[in-house]
Amino acid sequence: MLQYNRILLKLSGESLMGGKQYGIDEVRLNEYAQQISEIAQMGVQIGIVIGGGNIFRGLSGASKGFDRVKGDQMGMLATVINSLALSSALSAIGQKNHVFTAIRMEPVGDLYSKWRAIEAMQNGEVVIIAGGTGNPFFTTDTASALRGIEIEADAMFKGTRVDGIYTADPEKDPTATKFDKISYDEIFSRNLKVMDLTATTLCKENNLSIVVFDMDTVGNLKKVISGENIGTLVHF
Repeated sequence: MLQYNRILLKLSGESLMGGKQYGIDEVRLNEYAQQISEIAQMGVQIGIVIGGGNIFRGLSGASKGFDRVKGDQMGMLATVINSLALSSALSAIGQKNHVFTAIRMEPVGDLYSKWRAIEAMQNGEVVIIAGGTGNPFFTTDTASALRGIEIEADAMFKGTRVDGIYTADPEKDPTATKFDKISYDEIFSRNLKVMDLTATTLCKENNLSIVVFDMDTVGNLKKVISGENIGTLVHF
């Protein structure tokens, strides 16, 4: 039995690097495409937002002297590159998909609108929403929260390289313990960095649950969609 009928999947740009130092690892990209197609074939409607940190991150560009607005626009274009790569990988395995962009960019992708995205998902297409929110000063986490709310997703799935939310960074603190479930209020009180504050607040105020899980382990997406107790559920 499916636990979720429509989801917003947030993918990290850094995860697309796989074992590389920069850009896109084709093996990781194809693993993601296979996992996404697998749950699409189960009948799950899927919207996807991908970060661009494997190519360019606006905030780090600003620290190196780039104008912040231009830097963020460069970051938006990085998410478009990643989105096109995922679209290509999905198409190669026969999975129908549709790329939308937050800013007008035809013929690269169609201009995003809630209704066109929902219609595409209802027609069995995986929807990939590129370009962040289309505005500077907003992260792709915030874009994911916004799009998840707009497309009326049952939950946002945040695919990371960590298998959930911990009391501290498990890569730095060996005593850190993992949460199976955690409330938004506890995330705020513990000052946990699940997503940026704007994104987390958007999800809380609009009753959108978040599931944080390890996307890099093949098969985990199907498991978490089916309700297996992996990852961490953030509830309101």
